[in-house]
Amino acid sequence: MWRSKQMTIFVKIGEAKTHLSKLLGKVEAGEEVIISRGEEPVARLSRFRQDGDVDAVIAEIKAARTGRPRTTIEEILAWRDDGRRF
Repeated sequence: MWRSKQMTIFVKIGEAKTHLSKLLGKVEAGEEVIISRGEEPVARLSRFRQDGDVDAVIAEIKAARTGRPRTTIEEILAWRDDGRRF
């Protein structure tokens, strides 16, 4: 089992089977679990989002951004101005 900086835990399948209850407790606390076969990720455990659950939405957004390059100010301005007439 190992962790990334962004509240994500990585485990192999055998370890996930052995420690499923413990991993589900961590998921309930807001962490995300990635299960891999060897070095290849095959599944993700994340908290089930309830209506109005802001923390779960933020966690989903952070998980989706994992491994992606940072957005530049130029990109943000281009998105803002896309389709505008000057």
